[in-house]
Amino acid sequence: MNAGRFSPEATRLDDAARAGWLYYVAGNTQDEIARKLGVSRQSAQRLVAMAVSERLIKVRVDHPIARCMDLAGALSRRYGLMICEVVPSDPDAPDLLTGIAIAAAAELERTLKSPERRIISLGTGRALKATVEQLPRMACPQHVVVSRLGNMMQDGSASPYNATIHLAERIGAPHYPYPLPVLARDPAELAALQRQEAVQNTIALCQSADLSLVGIGQISHRAPLQVDGFVTSREMDELDAAGAVGEITSWVYDREGRLIDCAFNARVASAPLPRACERPVIAVATGESKLVAIRAALTGKLVNGLMTSEATAERLLSD
Repeated sequence: MNAGRFSPEATRLDDAARAGWLYYVAGNTQDEIARKLGVSRQSAQRLVAMAVSERLIKVRVDHPIARCMDLAGALSRRYGLMICEVVPSDPDAPDLLTGIAIAAAAELERTLKSPERRIISLGTGRALKATVEQLPRMACPQHVVVSRLGNMMQDGSASPYNATIHLAERIGAPHYPYPLPVLARDPAELAALQRQEAVQNTIALCQSADLSLVGIGQISHRAPLQVDGFVTSREMDELDAAGAVGEITSWVYDREGRLIDCAFNARVASAPLPRACERPVIAVATGESKLVAIRAALTGKLVNGLMTSEATAERLLSD
């Protein structure tokens, strides 16, 4: 007998799923759920909340939102996108990540449902972490999750937005972290680090990825690169002066989506960006502050897929 099936954690999840069904499907009040499950009202409330946080319950809008579908089609035609999803914007919070995270998680889930081995490569950042949090727990030991960049600064501290480990834990799959810092001290150190067998193996997995999800960062003093401590204010000014408008997995590029030949990119330790890739490389990005960076990435075909909001899509198509 499988004792794990009757573990306290499994029992809590069963109770949460039952509470979620009673609330969202059967239309019971929390008082009614408490009575039917034999728990207090506070416990019933916590179980319903757990059903949502653990993705045991999914809320889906079945009515297609024509405006969003039209925007997605227009973006796909203009930029030659393989995949494009536009989600409704909240007028009071147009940069909210939740909607695009749900859309990206649905695309990721479609890949994970394959019985055949799939390699999923991930960047890092808030949008990708939010995406993984929207994914239901799955048993996918046949797949491989690999990071496209390191998570460490030179002093050994790490960003809290590493999505690779979270995804691997959520789906029970092996994962390959990128065993290098985000930036090397200089090109010579980078060359030495990249000769390591573990690094070469990770890069090879990234190049073979069946699905890649990446974030897009702007170049400004409010950019993730600087806010998260990977570059200094002076270095950000230098990137701006060099014509950089955006970054993907720390690779900086100009308004035409061309990687910039500069000292910064010569130190970037991330896996090379998959240019002209026949497999999906999807950017999960939204927001006024990232508009120029997103447009440039699409123009330069640094990505061939986009998950974004209605407000951002409208701005991308306005020029």
